[in-house]
Amino acid sequence: MYSFSTCWNSHRHTDGRAMLEEIRELGFEYAELSHGIRLSLVPGIIDAFEAGVIKISTLHNFCPLPIGCKHANPNVFKFSSTDVRERENAYKHTLKTIEFADRLGAKLIVLHMGEINMRNYTDKLVDLLEAGKQDTPKYQKICQKAEIKREKAKAKYCENAYEMLDRIVEQASMRGIKLGVEIREDLEEIPLDSDWDFFFQRFEDPTVCYWHDIGHAQIKENLGFIHHRLHLESMASRLGGFHLHDVEFPARDHRPPGRGMIDYEGLKDLVKPEHIKVFELSPSLKPEAAREGVAHLKSVWGA
Repeated sequence: MYSFSTCWNSHRHTDGRAMLEEIRELGFEYAELSHGIRLSLVPGIIDAFEAGVIKISTLHNFCPLPIGCKHANPNVFKFSSTDVRERENAYKHTLKTIEFADRLGAKLIVLHMGEINMRNYTDKLVDLLEAGKQDTPKYQKICQKAEIKREKAKAKYCENAYEMLDRIVEQASMRGIKLGVEIREDLEEIPLDSDWDFFFQRFEDPTVCYWHDIGHAQIKENLGFIHHRLHLESMASRLGGFHLHDVEFPARDHRPPGRGMIDYEGLKDLVKPEHIKVFELSPSLKPEAAREGVAHLKSVWGA
């Protein structure tokens, strides 16, 4: 199944039906409701769904946006927060996402798990990559420091996030909705690259699956923290689906497939018919660029 994310066009629309009709006109039978869905778009979304304009493949937490949020903000409330009120808000609004997904017949929700409260090393490393300094002692020193710092600090943040997921799994499971935990591009976000095996040992329930953002994984490879294909291979048994876009080195993502550095051909054999494949393209792209990117990816992976 191929789907197309509303992250591309939700900001341009005041009517949810018109937003979904635009995606239908690109040739898609399915859409993902991303994390920029304002409450004002909800009536039109329901109308489009009930009228059979389009089917909803997936939702990206939080959807719809919490009251007061006018722009996409998937990290407005963090599962990992040490603030109890923030975690409860994360829980409450995730339940709303689950209920909305259930109403629309969506079978999977993409989740961010939160982050370790620490200095941001990712941006510094990206700056060095852009300057061509990835092979310098300074770059290696920052990588080592980042790994040491996050390992030292991770315990309480991971536990908060995992306890939250335990609660959410129960609610999603009752409705037959899977929870796709997304690989993130920032080194500070949870789960850490070295923790996925532990994570899935803890969460054996098939309600929890892995969501492979192909651009985030490529950025992590560019940073030197994973090998993209080997990582995806290791997640194959729990893989629910993909966010699809391309990356211009080192970290400019959400580009149309074919205009970046991702080796789609080299990943093709890991893609199965049951995987949900969602194009997640930049809002800055014109429709023709979006169409070209979709056509390129399908020419490699098949329609």
